Amino acid sequence: MGFVRTYNNKKGTRYQALYLDGQGCQQSAGMYDIKKDARKAWMRAEGRVFEGKLGDARRGRQTFRAYVEGRWLPNHRMEASTRQDYVYALNAHIMPYFGKLKMGAITSEHVRDWIAHLKKRNVSAHRIKYCKTSILNAIFTTALNDDVIVYHPSRAVDTDPVPDKPRVIITSDQFDLIYNALPSADARLLVETDIESGLRWGELTELRVKDLDFDTQILSVSRAVVELVPKHHPHGKRFLIKEYPKGKRWRRLKLSAQIVAKLKAHVEAKYLGPEDLLFSRCHEAAEPPPQLLDSQALKFIAPNGRMYTHGTITAYNLGKCKCAHCRGAYADYRAERRARGKDSPRKPRTVDTDPHISASWFRRHCWYPARAAADLDSKPRIHDLRHAHASWLLAGGADLQVVKERLGHRRISTTERYLHSLPNADETALHALDKIRTGQGERGNVKELKHQLEEAQAKIAELQTVLTDQLIAQHQVDSRGLRPA
Repeated sequence: MGFVRTYNNKKGTRYQALYLDGQGCQQSAGMYDIKKDARKAWMRAEGRVFEGKLGDARRGRQTFRAYVEGRWLPNHRMEASTRQDYVYALNAHIMPYFGKLKMGAITSEHVRDWIAHLKKRNVSAHRIKYCKTSILNAIFTTALNDDVIVYHPSRAVDTDPVPDKPRVIITSDQFDLIYNALPSADARLLVETDIESGLRWGELTELRVKDLDFDTQILSVSRAVVELVPKHHPHGKRFLIKEYPKGKRWRRLKLSAQIVAKLKAHVEAKYLGPEDLLFSRCHEAAEPPPQLLDSQALKFIAPNGRMYTHGTITAYNLGKCKCAHCRGAYADYRAERRARGKDSPRKPRTVDTDPHISASWFRRHCWYPARAAADLDSKPRIHDLRHAHASWLLAGGADLQVVKERLGHRRISTTERYLHSLPNADETALHALDKIRTGQGERGNVKELKHQLEEAQAKIAELQTVLTDQLIAQHQVDSRGLRPA
């Protein structure tokens, strides 16, 4: 049972509202100038205890940074890649403004002022929406449910609209240009598998031999891999394998016979086992160059236009050659200097033995050079191959539900976004518009029928004239009593 405690001082009489929390401990609901207000305060607090909301006003006095870093971020359940993105967004855009504010003192006005502050810093509307909708709302929702705050300060605050831009789908001709410019057969096979299956990068690079049934051509997508900064990885590594793809639902899809045959030949050529990755860094490593026999074969012209000799330090430094001979010569040179104590040896690098292909490595060494060689007007990403897979299927007449299941979409409305996304998708509509404007629509059909009817009537009239002439001639012959021979 709550009560009011009276305090008399030089400034007057003050009333403190006291109540018992769920553990039977006495808590304060605040100090008031009017006894009636104090009584209402302890009654409200006691009512919240009866409802099961064991709040404590003192929890709202902690700073935003202390709550997020000490309570919310360690205990909030999310994917490892999502946690990494949240940490970067918090440190870059949210903590500098909210970090020192007390949780109970943050209002909607603060949130609006924060949005205006980010706009002045030229932060994009998409980034502001992500920080507010995905991160700030999640923090305040959890704080409200845990009775750290009494109301949600960002729930009724809107951000600037972010336009939904149309997708630019790569055409088959553009794909062929990029495909032919890729540096190796393994890179071409990886890209072709991507366009044939529509897999995400994490699903594609985690495919193993056991996931593909070469007899039925059925591919099972049951895992995905994400690339993280080691400090955000549970075990301090770079790649984290998830035992489920995006959407947390396994799926199965059928591949074409030609890509299955290529994958089978790839598996046999690399001697891969059931647990081995179909695509890995080991497969992309360049083979050492053949042994050079004569002095003429040792010469080469570098990009700077000068001639150098393989296996020398100048070829490595000035000629920018990184072949096995030049790298070996440079390694021997550095080892000799260190043996004489002229160079302080650096800390040995930790070699990452994980065979998964890094997305950034593939972009820099394979995709970007091939895209530049193709000389396209647009700059398609690797993920755009997934968009192209969906658009090509729908443009070719595939069922919408089948495409949805192949891509692993939760809602069919997501798949519908790929309808009519190719450059020639509106040709049917333009043809229909042209028929109406040129009079070849329904009115044009009526005109054509009238014209055909007039021609038919003219032919009938001509035939009737000929028949009448023949009848007249026959009648004249009969009237003279003559018979035709």
